[in-house]
Amino acid sequence: MLQNKVGYDIIQKIGGVSTIDEAYGVFEKRMDAVNLAKIRKIRNAEALIKIANAILVCGPDDIFVNTGSSEDVQKIREMALKKGEEAPLAMENHTIHFDLAKEQGRIIDRTFYIANPDEEISSLANRMDRDDALKEVQDKMGGIMKGKTMVIGFYNRGPVGSKGANPAIEVTSSLYVCHSAELLYRNVFDHFDEEVDRLGHFYANIHSEGLNRTEDLPNARVFMDRSFQTTYSMYCTYAGNTLLLKKGNHRFSVDRAVYTNRGNELAEHMFITGIDGPGKKRVTWFAGAAPSGCGKTTTAMAGAHFLGDDLAQMWIEADGTVRSINPEAGIFGIVEDVNREGDPLLMDCLRKPGTEVIWSNVLIDDDKVPHWVGNGETPPKKGFNFQGPWEEGMVDQNGKPVPMSHPNSRCTLEATALSNCSDRFEDPAGVETSVITYSGRDSNTMPPVWLAATPDHGVVIGASIVSAATATEVGATGVKRAPWANAPFIPGALADYMDAQFKFFNSNNIDDKKRPMLAGLNYFLTHEARGGESKKLLGEKRDVKVWLGWLERRFHGDVDAILTPMGYLPKYEDLKQLFNDIIHKEYPEDLYVKQFSLYVDNIVARLDLQKEAYGKEANVPPRLFEILDEQKVGLLALKEKFGAVVTPSQLMA
Repeated sequence: MLQNKVGYDIIQKIGGVSTIDEAYGVFEKRMDAVNLAKIRKIRNAEALIKIANAILVCGPDDIFVNTGSSEDVQKIREMALKKGEEAPLAMENHTIHFDLAKEQGRIIDRTFYIANPDEEISSLANRMDRDDALKEVQDKMGGIMKGKTMVIGFYNRGPVGSKGANPAIEVTSSLYVCHSAELLYRNVFDHFDEEVDRLGHFYANIHSEGLNRTEDLPNARVFMDRSFQTTYSMYCTYAGNTLLLKKGNHRFSVDRAVYTNRGNELAEHMFITGIDGPGKKRVTWFAGAAPSGCGKTTTAMAGAHFLGDDLAQMWIEADGTVRSINPEAGIFGIVEDVNREGDPLLMDCLRKPGTEVIWSNVLIDDDKVPHWVGNGETPPKKGFNFQGPWEEGMVDQNGKPVPMSHPNSRCTLEATALSNCSDRFEDPAGVETSVITYSGRDSNTMPPVWLAATPDHGVVIGASIVSAATATEVGATGVKRAPWANAPFIPGALADYMDAQFKFFNSNNIDDKKRPMLAGLNYFLTHEARGGESKKLLGEKRDVKVWLGWLERRFHGDVDAILTPMGYLPKYEDLKQLFNDIIHKEYPEDLYVKQFSLYVDNIVARLDLQKEAYGKEANVPPRLFEILDEQKVGLLALKEKFGAVVTPSQLMA
């Protein structure tokens, strides 16, 4: 179980401030009159004590309280440029930020959950006992902001007034982090106290990049104190390690869903998008999980009504619906392979004036224009990128080509800049969510889309995501399990998280007519995996609109399906029509057969992998193993009858 406020609050233990009067004493001594007047508008004593202790521990020269006013936000932009954390580009309101060459993703090896001695932590995560973490924070954060300005911001992870929202404080010396927070989250300085009073909690985040030198990276740490809902980050600048409102606070939201409100709430690594039905006479809302770098943004943009591309807060409403909100207000999206063909609306924001964009780790040419791998444009011959000066044909010390841009290069922008951003974006009631999808990077096993026969089978799809490692994690290689695409952000036992999933999707509080369907997606099936020689994808990026279109129609009973041991598959006639109607493309039957035949041995190996891995976990719900066994028995029966490759026509026989 989660041990809430057990032990001691590390920042308070080091700083020593425990009363509101002591906190005000710190503010009066360390702040100028303008910022003192701002901080006095915040009433929550716990928040103020946390901030006062952060000031004493980090030791900044100056303090700036960001109220979210246009004047304050403009000052942050200016300070980011003056400090050199960002540089202006040719297009107005576009800037470039470079992380250190060796910090181009999440530092998973230096990321820890702070735990009490008897507290259980996920088997897929790193833990550090509270006393050891105290020493680390004291040693590494003590005086870390000397010579710097501390910026304090007050945000909401979600629309003001929403059941799924979570208030949070961001304390940092990085102006790039502050600027990013203004694009990615809702500054609620004027509503912070009422949101904390309404929801009963807040998250706190304390970060400093230090001197931002390569030699300091071994000392980089990210700590998450679950008991006191506080994150600490030091000696790093990559947003996934420093913008703690994002994945740091997402972890706390997962804890709240699993341990505080199990069966009624979920915090997921998911996009949210609305798919138009036939004739655009209805909108069906989807949420979907995929590991970072595996197509969440592309899938989110495939909908005509964009709501989010990375995170989702869900709950069961009193009317029996599952509701979802995006805790974020913007996009921190991977740009590799973003191009006109697959992402025209996002490209409009990136290549046309009018959108504020923070670029990171892309190539900047001599004309101060950003470029990236896979953008479908003529690349420059030279420029400056994440590792320094770059020119075409450049190789590293091992003779390996240096790419034009890092695979984890990003763009940060407000979601409302997208022309397909939904008018429901700030609706605190969220959207009624009808379809949940799960996907990873699976080159040789599962078909492009399949639908779970029951909610339990859907939970198993989520639990069984397997994905090739992506550039979002420093040092990660090979193929690995990625349960629910949320595993890096699950603080407690996987068994507890899985139990919460089973309880949520089977809840009696959900109206059966409104209960979401759960499905699998796979965009990464290759020709090679289906008898060809090419490693290229067996399909196109834009095909995702058809897979989502089929699920939309299936939810409303407009199309039939083929039942298999793995769930339901689409029929060829329906897909052929949808390809024509949705993306105006021919869909040959031989391609359908390649994509939707069951390669039994590959799938059975996948099932065995999951059974073996979860067999090492304590207290995993037995239902998982029952379903894995049922699926294996069914697949082996098909193999006995038809052979190792079972075609859709055989499945219908």
